[in-house]
Amino acid sequence: MKLNKVAIRNFRRLENVTIDIETKETVFVGPNNSGKTSATAVFRAFLDGREFKIHDFSVARLADFEAFATTGDAADLPKIELDLWFEIDPNTVAFGRVFTLLPKLSDFTKVGLRLQFGIEEPKKLREEYFAAYPIGDDGKRARSLYQYLATDTNLARHGITRYASLEEIKGEDGEVAADATPLEPDEGKRLVRQLIRVRFVDAQRNINDDDDSRSNRLSAAFATFYRKNLDQAQSAAEAHRVIDENNADLTKHYEKQFAPLINLIKDLGVPSVNDRDLKIVSSLSPESALRGNTELIYVDPGRQHELPELYNGLGFKNLIYMAIQARHFHSQWVATPESRPLCLLIFIEEPEVHLHAQVQQTFIANIWSVIDASAKAAEHPTLVPQLVVTTHSSHILDAVDFEKVRYFQRCYLAGEDTPNAIRNASSVRSLRAFQPEADVVDGTVISPADTLIFLKRYLRLTHCDLFFADAAVLVEGAAEKLLLPSMIETAAARLRACYLTILEVGGAYAHRFEGLLDFLRIPYLVVTDLDSVAPTGYPTTCRADVSGARTSNASLKKLCGKSTVADLLAMTASDKIDSIKDRCIAFEMTVTVSEGGMQIPMTPRTLEEAISYENFALLRANTLSIGKTIPPLLPDAYTVIYERIGSKDFKKTDFAMDLLAMKSTWIVPAYIAEGLRWLEKRLCGAPPPSQSSSLVPTPTSASPSPVSSSSPQAGVGASA
Repeated sequence: MKLNKVAIRNFRRLENVTIDIETKETVFVGPNNSGKTSATAVFRAFLDGREFKIHDFSVARLADFEAFATTGDAADLPKIELDLWFEIDPNTVAFGRVFTLLPKLSDFTKVGLRLQFGIEEPKKLREEYFAAYPIGDDGKRARSLYQYLATDTNLARHGITRYASLEEIKGEDGEVAADATPLEPDEGKRLVRQLIRVRFVDAQRNINDDDDSRSNRLSAAFATFYRKNLDQAQSAAEAHRVIDENNADLTKHYEKQFAPLINLIKDLGVPSVNDRDLKIVSSLSPESALRGNTELIYVDPGRQHELPELYNGLGFKNLIYMAIQARHFHSQWVATPESRPLCLLIFIEEPEVHLHAQVQQTFIANIWSVIDASAKAAEHPTLVPQLVVTTHSSHILDAVDFEKVRYFQRCYLAGEDTPNAIRNASSVRSLRAFQPEADVVDGTVISPADTLIFLKRYLRLTHCDLFFADAAVLVEGAAEKLLLPSMIETAAARLRACYLTILEVGGAYAHRFEGLLDFLRIPYLVVTDLDSVAPTGYPTTCRADVSGARTSNASLKKLCGKSTVADLLAMTASDKIDSIKDRCIAFEMTVTVSEGGMQIPMTPRTLEEAISYENFALLRANTLSIGKTIPPLLPDAYTVIYERIGSKDFKKTDFAMDLLAMKSTWIVPAYIAEGLRWLEKRLCGAPPPSQSSSLVPTPTSASPSPVSSSSPQAGVGASA
């Protein structure tokens, strides 16, 4: 039996979310404070003995407590709920156990269970609250009901967990609802124990060699594993004899017992061929023999030189600790003699801590190797747990199937979507549910399957951190990616406090991200080129001011619905913004170049042209160079710049690097400044009146900005 789906309501940020759980591993990703930890904490509270606190109720439900204090209507009191849905094969032995527990089910392949935390006796709570805080002379009580429940053990005294079996019922409109049948408390608790066990490898592991209350020694982890999972001395007398005869005998005993586990750890890739081997030695006194005290040391096989646990890196310890914990949880589950829970769910939080990129990429596969070996050793190869991994690592994400990702995103509470509102809730989307739509670009049909394959390959090749960003910026190529941080620094400085991911996708592929970004509801800016081509015939490049010129940019044609340069240039700033899809399109606009009393409009077709026209004075002074002498007359200069930048021997990346190295200030192209300011306002709100941005080109210098970038040229193993 496997846990198939969970629904969480009124718990912290998770107002009302449903999360699909995979048969093997499920990966929770998302920005900081997006609800990933809350999704694990609700399991701790309901299934692992953690006490509920008043702060566990979602922000929107706090007013409900005060409504109850006023009305006395128990219906006003909020409840935290966790629905667990399991899938089971009717042909298995386990089905008999479940059927006995839930005999009323009509669908024998699904088992649903609701756990609900609320107030046991509302009337009693209200009476005790009124007695503790009577109305004062000012007509008010000294504390609100919420504050009363936050004090001491008041919530624990008045709270209760209730249980109900669930069955899916389809209405006439096709909507599926859960029909709940209340269970007696003892029956509910027994049912939970029969169905599921949850275990946690915490994010704050504090792996070190100290003995304080906040640390986890590897030696202690090995000792616990020995004490609970391995064959020990048969009696105290035998243990005394073993130690009295020779401590070395017990060391050999440990060596034999731990050999399979040590070999598994070696298969994780550590120690490497140049590292010391692991060895467990006895440090027992006769009085402590049965407590399984051990020390972990590191051995140089050649010199037989031993070093204590302190003398190795945190990443090494972290990986070993997680492997031991996973093996321990699985072994304990398999070894449960009677009424073994039908499902084991192991949460591993932020496994990437202290691990380098390559180990992060292989982490999940290595943990499964440990668990599979444990299952085979116990002669129960089909008894395998389900893993839920919460992570901020794009490297771990890179090694996971696209469909196994669950994306958490901060969102507004209902009715609070205002410019200054805080995003107090979260939404969760399963990438298994993402299905691109068929597309037609330049008469070519792009199937949903082709789009999905492209997105999977791109995200895998680039170690994309899209799932951890506040917004995305899609750019043409390397030059835009290099220059964008400096442009942000000056044109939209408040974006420096936001987490952006820069995706280098080219003009031919930006539109392929439309469906995914819309599905994830991530705001995004597309910075792309006009890419003007001849009005008729084969699409050869031409200057953007040629009458009737078309665009060869597939993204502009798809996202803007325009195919000619004239139509694109006629678009206003508001035309380029799609508030429903939460995006802005930025492309080159006509620049008026002035010199010596003469003015001439120049329309760039690429970023490099736009920079040259907007910074024409720097070109004229040879402070900025395109490798060509600029003619004295503006019309001739226009032609030379266009032809030089469009030539095959013009190095766009070198041009961008020269711009970054230049000491003089330069102007951000107006179209990029306009797009960045849209994104700034979208993420940071309207600027103060004194800092109000105008849509004019902005002088900038080469200053970095804290954004991340992803490029298809980066290759596997590159950092995002």
